[in-house]
Amino acid sequence: MTDDSNARIDALVKASPVVLFMKGSPLFPQCGFSSRAIAILNHLEVEFESVDVLQDQGIRQGIKAYSDWPTIPQLYVDGEFVGGSDIMMEMYESGELAQLLEKQAAN
Repeated sequence: MTDDSNARIDALVKASPVVLFMKGSPLFPQCGFSSRAIAILNHLEVEFESVDVLQDQGIRQGIKAYSDWPTIPQLYVDGEFVGGSDIMMEMYESGELAQLLEKQAAN
């Protein structure tokens, strides 16, 4: 990953309390995993920013190195990597994701 890509990703992660790196947009997700991540966040009524990794190859490859996580989507809350869609689903089903996002919203 280039320093430029890393700096851009770091700025995106820190620019908003909840950021989802995904394929496509919230209105038009371009893969099933991104669609599931959007559905979870929408169900929890969370305000979030999304980054379409398909629009920028540097971001698409760089986010994997940034998080040391091989797949997309990737969720960040308060600058911290939470996980991909499978982890989001597990946390959603256990109630842990709602708690994390409620705690974030209270700050």
